[in-house]
This record gives sequence, C-alpha cells and structure tokens, in this order.
Amino acid sequence: MKDHAAPPMPLRAPETVLRLARMGQMMPTRLSFLRVLVRRLCAERAEVRRIHWDICDQGYGQAAYAVDLGGHTYSLVAISNDLPADQRSDRVIATAWDAAFVLFDGIATPAEIARIAAQAPKQEAGRFEPRDLVLSRANKSVRMWNATVAALKAGLQPDPQMIRDIGYLMRTTAVYGNGKFGIADRYLIADRPGLDGPFAAEMLAVFMIRHFTLDLVQHVGGAPLDPSLARHLGIGNATGLGMAPFLVNHPVLLHNWIQARETALARVLDRDTITDEQHTRLQSLAKRAQKHLSDWHVPAEDHDAILRQLEADWAAFLPQIEAATSFAMLWDAAADQTDTLQELLTALLIELCPEDVDDLCHDMADRHGPLIAPFADTDAVKSAVETHWQWALDCDYHNADDCRRFWYVSAAKLEPRLGDRFAEPGAELETPLDIARRVAQLHADLPDAAQPVSKFTETHPQHTHAINRVALLTRYPYAEIRDNLIAATCRPIDMLRCKLSFFGATKFDPKSDLWTRITLAQGAPLGDELRPEMDDWWLPVMER
Repeated sequence: MKDHAAPPMPLRAPETVLRLARMGQMMPTRLSFLRVLVRRLCAERAEVRRIHWDICDQGYGQAAYAVDLGGHTYSLVAISNDLPADQRSDRVIATAWDAAFVLFDGIATPAEIARIAAQAPKQEAGRFEPRDLVLSRANKSVRMWNATVAALKAGLQPDPQMIRDIGYLMRTTAVYGNGKFGIADRYLIADRPGLDGPFAAEMLAVFMIRHFTLDLVQHVGGAPLDPSLARHLGIGNATGLGMAPFLVNHPVLLHNWIQARETALARVLDRDTITDEQHTRLQSLAKRAQKHLSDWHVPAEDHDAILRQLEADWAAFLPQIEAATSFAMLWDAAADQTDTLQELLTALLIELCPEDVDDLCHDMADRHGPLIAPFADTDAVKSAVETHWQWALDCDYHNADDCRRFWYVSAAKLEPRLGDRFAEPGAELETPLDIARRVAQLHADLPDAAQPVSKFTETHPQHTHAINRVALLTRYPYAEIRDNLIAATCRPIDMLRCKLSFFGATKFDPKSDLWTRITLAQGAPLGDELRPEMDDWWLPVMER
C-alpha cells in the first residue's frame, strides 16, 4: 500500500457532493458508524451475553445484556410491554411502546435493572442518571413478528421473502444520547476506545436491541431461528423531519464525515492497478449490490421508480466493472452515469480497500468545535462570499418559490417542522436554517469601502451568524449544503438519507419527503458471531 496521508488524487468538489439531489442517493459504507462499531466488536471478539431474563411466555417483562468493548463493560436493559394495538404509534408524540431500552455504563445490577424498568417505559417523562448512556424505545413490526412467532411455534422457519421485504422484528422510534432527559453527556464517554466515534454509543444500543429482539421472538416462538435468517433480521427505524436540521446545525461534523468519505474514495482511486484478488472481490460485491437492489422495493411509486432505474443502470454497468483494469478507469467510465449510480459505486470502491480507508473513521468526530480565524475586514468577508458562496448569491429570494419554506420548532412537539411561508402562520418563529439567504443578505449589505468587521456588526448585528458561517466554510469546505434550504424544491428526505447513510442504514423506505423507514444491522453478525472474518455485510443479501 502507498503512503496515502495526502492523496494526490483530488477530492470531489463540495459543489458536486453537497447538493441535495446527490446527498439523497448516498449509500452506507465501511466508514458508517454502525459498521465501524461492529468491526471493533469483531476485532475484540466480543460477545453479547445475557445477564438477566424475567420474561413471561407471552414475551413481557425485563431482560439485560452485557458486552465488553474497549476495556469497558456496557449493559442493555430491555423492558417488553403488553401494548394494546390502538396505542402503537411511530410518532414522536406517542407515550407508549412495545419495548423500552437503556444502555447502561457498567454491569447492570438487580437494583439498577429495577430502577431502569420503572423509568424507561416513561421515556421523556422518566428520570435518568449519568450512568444511563442511551435511551430508546421500539415498536414491533406486527406482521413480521406474528409471522415469525407462528412459524416457530409450528416447527417451521419464517418466510425468507417476508424477511427480505421487511427486514426487522422491531423498529425504534428514537435513540437518544448526549445528555437528553438527564442521561450521560457525551463528554463523559467521548474518549473511550470504541465509543470515541460519532454516535457510537447509540449504535451499540441499536446492535444490542437487535440481539434482544431475536432472543425475544425465539423465546415466544419456543424454537430457534436459523442463523442465516436471524442474521438478516436487523432493527428498523422510523425517522422524521426532526433529524434533518442536524447537518446544518453541526457543520464541522458534516465536514468531517464528508471529507473522510471523499478521502477514502480518493485513496482508492489513487491505486495504480487492481490486483487479481481485488478484481474478484469487486465483481462479487457488484453482483451482491445487484441482488440487494432487486430485493429492495418500496411502496412509494416515485422512490421505487428510482430504485428500478438504478437496478437497470447497474446491470448495464456491470460489464464495465468486469473489464476494469484500474479503479480510476472504472471511475472514469461512470462519469456520464447518474448521481445514484455514482454514489453506489463510491460505496463499493470504499468497501474494496479496507487497508486504505479504515483509519479515516478516527477523523469523523468533532473533538474541538469550530476552529476559525477572524476576517481582517469586510473586504475579506466579501471575497470569501464571492469565492465560496456563488451558489447562494445565484438564488432570487424575492421569488416566492425561492423562499417558500420556513423551518421552526413546534411548541407542542418540541420537534423541527417545515412550514409554507405564504400559506401558514409562524414564519416569525423561523429558525436560522436559511443560511444561503442570510449570506446573500450579508453580501448585499457589505460596504464598498473596507472597514473592521466589528464596526460593521455594530450597525448590522443581524449578519453575525452569516459571517460565522462564511468563516466556517473558509476552513471546512464540506461544512455547508450547497442548496437553498427554504426553496419550494427542498426535500428534507435528502438530508435524512445522507445522515442515515453515515449511520449505516439500508433499505430506505420513504413515506413522504418528510420521513422514512430504514433498516439497521441487517446482515450483521449475531451477538455470538463477533469475529474479524464476519465483517462482510455491506448491502447484505440472503442466499436461501
């Protein structure tokens, strides 16, 4: 392997990568947070072990599991409830769920299990302590759950096709970390090996929740699942508009995530040739991706049409993959392909060369916060805007469709929402996600003659936020989405898809432009299979 500290292959430009239309086609990679976590568990040959089980035959009660990671032990405490069907809802305002969970720092004692069991079902209304690291809840996929239980009780296995179509027994409706509702602040665990990456504690909770759901269904069904089927049952998630502003509100994280991904691609493309082993692996993974696409169908006709087009385009591109003699040659062959195909190819190429890319996972956290230099004067601000923000200046914010949307936080639900500025009240409560418009307004108000920035902000304090964003982008080129987020054409689902791809999500199932269901950990090794050779579940398919 070459020394790839600074790859000569240039990274793709932010103006290419950070357009919503492309962000909405991103795929999980081996740098995705759940993948990184499971790889660490595999490297340490960890094992999820049951430490408490008080579950009745119908599947209700309490359980706890423990796992060792990076020299620390963590426990998942799970509470399974008898939830009436009319109370089952994926909405954030729900107050009851089929199951509730806490990831606990250490071995959960009987006293801790009892405390958590009393509080976790209350979720936001409960009282939690600093050793509670993650709070979550989940609902059953009733169709998949009932079919699996019925099959096991009959001495059979569940239908593989149903598992392909649904992919999970339960789906979470929230996985809270970082100090919410009294649980531990991120800084308490941020330097721990294994939990030092973004959302690592949340991903550990998700992985252990999946283990619990498999144990629970086998307990209720009274028989074991075939491991090949169990492996293909992940954890679902229902994610809505509340996640979308995260990428705007955490620009350094966005930069670090995208830069790591783009650096990984550049390192792979910088290789001179494809070895025979890599070429065999390339073709195998390309065919796996084709099978994954053929298994991936969603009810929304417009989104399914995109998948079917990608399936056809990928099949037509397979001969190029077979003929490639270098990664750069293969990338050049994709130059005239769609964003959708290019992003799938990006994920495939990153998968092929772990020795080139795996170290980049250590650069994806934001350990210091924004580190920016102040501008010398307003001329420097103007130059930075005209250099890096032309896309924002090109919008006509006097045109209704270029400023139709407004983002706000619902007082009733305490969640981000998106309104129509010209049809709904509340625009005066707008949150500052209109970055492009703010920068354009800043540019329009900058003086012709240079003056100190401090003097300018004395008379124009409304531009302080925009100046800070301009300074951020000067240092962190991937920190800003290159689209107008208040335009009528803005689709929050694209922002969700981008973030969820970094989590490691697959089988995106959009229900509208505002929310989607996904699957996590599908194909991942089971809790007793955590070995290095099991780290091979990118775009999983079930061969059965």
